[in-house]
Amino acid sequence: MHYVYLLKCKDETIYTGCTNNLDNRLKRHQKGEVHYTKSRLPIELVTYVCFTDKYKAYNFEKYLKSGSGKAFANKRLI
Repeated sequence: MHYVYLLKCKDETIYTGCTNNLDNRLKRHQKGEVHYTKSRLPIELVTYVCFTDKYKAYNFEKYLKSGSGKAFANKRLI
């Protein structure tokens, strides 16, 4: 499985990521091992979406980082 996930950071920003091991990736975020979220701890998992196809997951992540994707995420996922 591949996961696209949204995190809410301490400064109210939203981090969008993609991984095939969600538990491990969240632990890395919480330990401060991810550059973007390191200075924005604590983080909160807002939502995640599972995909069986990694290319669909990466395309969805890319979409969520676009202007219309951010609008969709704010309206439907957050």
